Parts: sequence; C-alpha cells; structure tokens
Amino acid sequence: MSDRPDNRQFRLARRPKGLPERDDFELKHEPLRAAETGEVRVAVDFISLDPAMRGWMNEGRSYIKPVGIGEVMRAGAAGTVIDSEHDDFQPGDKVTGNLGVQTHCVFPGDQLRKVDTQLAELPVYLGALGMPGMTAYFGLLEVGALAEGDTVLVSAASGAVGALVGQIAKKKGCHVVGIAGGPDKCGYIVDELGFDAAIDYKADDVMAGIRSHFPDGIDVYFDNVGGEMLDAALANLRLNARVVICGAISQYNVTGNVGDTAYAPKNYLSLLVNRARMEGFIVFDFTDRYPEAAKQMAQWIASGDLKHREDIVHGFETFPETLLRLFSGENFGKLVLAVDD
Repeated sequence: MSDRPDNRQFRLARRPKGLPERDDFELKHEPLRAAETGEVRVAVDFISLDPAMRGWMNEGRSYIKPVGIGEVMRAGAAGTVIDSEHDDFQPGDKVTGNLGVQTHCVFPGDQLRKVDTQLAELPVYLGALGMPGMTAYFGLLEVGALAEGDTVLVSAASGAVGALVGQIAKKKGCHVVGIAGGPDKCGYIVDELGFDAAIDYKADDVMAGIRSHFPDGIDVYFDNVGGEMLDAALANLRLNARVVICGAISQYNVTGNVGDTAYAPKNYLSLLVNRARMEGFIVFDFTDRYPEAAKQMAQWIASGDLKHREDIVHGFETFPETLLRLFSGENFGKLVLAVDD
C-alpha cells in the first residue's frame, strides 16, 4: 500500500425524495493525508448499512445532526490500522468506529474501538457485537423491561436487530413470535434461531396471525417496522404491555414534508385501556454501558447460545444500490458492504 493511498468516498450530493438514488451521492477520489498527533490512519474493510442511514439524510430536527450536503455519508465501519500517531494503536490492529462510507480515513484514536478478530470475525463487530447487538440488548431488557414468562412479538425478526431480540427473549424464558417476509426467513427464525413461531407478512393475515399466537395478548412488542404492523400489535396488547419503538422502516421513504408519514396508528387507545407503555429509544443513550452488553453478547456467541448472520455484499462502488436492499426486504441478516480494495 502506498504512503498516500487513494481514498474513495461517497458524499451526500442532495437530500433524497423517497428511496435514495445513485445521483443523491457523489463518488469522490482524494489522497489520504498523514496522521497527526493522536490520530490513526485506517483502511476500511467493511461498512455497516443500517436503516437509520435513511433518516440521517433528511434535513430537520432529529436525535442526531443530519449529514450535510457535500459531507461523507455517515456509517459505522470496521478496518485495519495503516499507521498510527496514537499510543494505543499499532499497524495491523483491527478497529471499528463511525468511519463513514469511504475506503480510507484519518480518525482520532480516542474515537476508535480496538477489536479482537480471534473472538469473532470483523463483520460481526458491525452486527451482533456492534450497534445492532447493543440495540437489541438495551431495547429489549431496559426499555422493554423484559421479564421471564413474557409473551414477545418482534417485527423484522430476521433482520440484524430483530433476530437478536428474539434469541435474547428466548434465553430469558419467554414465548417469542417473529414477523418476517417469506418462507426462508420464517423458517430461519424458527428452525435456526429458536423462535416459537413465525408470521409471514407476505402470505399471512398479520392481525389474524397475532391473535392466533397471542390469545391472551402481547406483553412486549419490539417494533422495527411501524405502520400497519404496529397498529396490529397495538390491537393485541396485554395489561401493562410495553411497546418498544426501535425503528419504522416502512415509513422512512415516505415522500412529502418532513415529519409526514403514510400511516398513523389507529389503535393507540389500546395503550390507555391496557395501561400499556409505548416508548422510543436511541441506542446511543446507552453508550456508557456498551461494555456491559458487549461482554454478555460475546459470551453468548462463544457458547453457541446466540447465532448471528451477516449479509455481505462485495464492491465499494455498489453502495447506493446495496443500501436499497434494506428497504426492499432483500437483505437477510446484518447488511454489510465489503470494500474489497
């Protein structure tokens, strides 16, 4: 590798309307500068593609500042240290951080996390041992206040977060049903991950399926989808139920004014009748406790009690098209872009 490798970056060129298009991004080439005191130069190996990225492209008030026009697209990533001006890192170290959609970067060392690829392969640190894993752990156990014996429904159950939520709930002695799309994904969450049952939203009547599997109602609904699926869950809550709002992927590409959605829940009065709680959360609120969750998740993975799946797509320059797999239901597990530089 040359001393000043060519860095390719996808920068946000305009704010998407509906589904992102390739022209919403600009592919830039520039040499990588030298690291200064406290910095590390990194060759990016894998980039995490997450539904939240769609929201980061929108202008307006949110839990995090939107990506600016002309800025490198925000993304978590994992890579290899090229050289370092930080005492904690050496060439060859494997690291993760908010490195962005680019092939190389210069990054402050105090914003990087060194990882052990003898414990797990590097892409796993973008999934079960990364943000999705932290999201599942804290969203279910803290926000959802999971208790042994609870009945649990999970939407997008074969995805990066949902698959982990269901497995954790099973480990805690709960009855777990997942909603997924198609026989392959439904079979995966039941036969491989150990869910008690699955509802195929592409073939089944979701409302009827929920009523069949939860005749006495739902204690915890972990929602990644929003829209009509959220409404169906709200109609089937138990007394003192908890609805965890992790995401709403069905609503992210709605066109119109900022804040517009295609579907607003009609069954929200079920929260009142059942003295239930619906709460949104952002995993970054638990940053100080990541080591606690990572330790437990790593132990479960090492023992074989927690399974994970990475959907790895190769080719950095496919980023705009690969991102769309999140919104078509095409991806299976944690979607990761391999740079292959």
